[in-house]
Amino acid sequence: MENEDWKKAFSEEGGKRPRRPRIQHSGVSHEPVSHGPQRPYGERPQRPYGERSQRPYGERSQRPYGERPQRPYGDRPQRPYGERPQRPYGERPQRPYGERPAYGERPQRPYGERPQRPYGERPAYGERPQRPYGDRPQRKPYNPNAKYSFKKQIEYKEAHYDPNEPMRLNKFLANAGICSRREADEFIAAGVVKVNGEVVTTLGAKVTPTDEVRFHEDPVSIEKKVYVLLNKPKGYVTTVEDPQDRKTVMDLVKGACRERIYPVGRLDRNTTGVLLLTNDGELASKLMHPQYRKKKIYHVHLDRNVTAADLRQIADGIQLEDGEVHADAVEYASETDKKQVGIEIHSGRNRIVRRIFEHLGYKVLKLDRVYFAGLTKKLVKRGDWRFLTEKEVNMLRMGAFE
Repeated sequence: MENEDWKKAFSEEGGKRPRRPRIQHSGVSHEPVSHGPQRPYGERPQRPYGERSQRPYGERSQRPYGERPQRPYGDRPQRPYGERPQRPYGERPQRPYGERPAYGERPQRPYGERPQRPYGERPAYGERPQRPYGDRPQRKPYNPNAKYSFKKQIEYKEAHYDPNEPMRLNKFLANAGICSRREADEFIAAGVVKVNGEVVTTLGAKVTPTDEVRFHEDPVSIEKKVYVLLNKPKGYVTTVEDPQDRKTVMDLVKGACRERIYPVGRLDRNTTGVLLLTNDGELASKLMHPQYRKKKIYHVHLDRNVTAADLRQIADGIQLEDGEVHADAVEYASETDKKQVGIEIHSGRNRIVRRIFEHLGYKVLKLDRVYFAGLTKKLVKRGDWRFLTEKEVNMLRMGAFE
């Protein structure tokens, strides 16, 4: 009945649901619109919560956990845990702590009683038995051009010569490694050199390789040729002996060979780079003679930038106090640093590269010879040396310096 009255009141308003009253800010609302009778919220019948039928929790049938059948793991019979016999903890025998000796009271073996091999009975390093080198198996034959085999002395093939061709006696003594040619002349004049049992004092006397030559009654024979390339460091003079007792390049190659070798040409004390040492006097004379025009390349470090005009002047020629000199090629050694210059020159005058740049007002800070007669310092550290290869020696003998 109440629902019908509510529907009737709703239809009298035109079938539209009235809007809610608008409330002003002052709290006063417009005239309320009649909605008709409404059913109070509290008059709606509700089902009491307690009248709902619920199944008591305790009446639910549950299967006891212990009654579930279980399959033993691996079908192995298991022994109940409670039936396992256990050994009481107190019955275990223990070693009383007080009976153990302290760390410091434990007996130790005195250090002096340990048997030791007396040091004096050990053989020195050189006396220890070593396996002969020839018995060691080698996987590859020796390669003289290999990177790490340049310090093994090479037996070079002898140059073709006529055994009956005579040579000066001083040259024979020099090639034998006795002394230099100038010193040989002094020994010949002193009468300490014999040829075929007779004393020879005439300077310029000639002998053949088949003659018997004695120096202080000791037989003299021509040595095998040796060729050593040194990467000379700074602070060493290029000479065999120095009267001022300064360091020489011979100190760097000491022990390289038993033959007497000497430097070919000369590098200043503060100049570094490629230097050849040999006992081949004929080849040394050929390399030092200006007629053969051996190429030399230097890397020069200067105190300031070198102008392009000065480079052209060096290439065209510069007049020095001992004559005109010009470089075969000259250019910057670095694209970013114009203080570094590379110069190629054939002249063998003393200190020629330093004098060229000093004439133009530059100061040479560092001078390094990187190329000499076809030889370079590649794979040779500063202050180190190596033997020349057979190919390099043949190149020098043929005069293929370029």
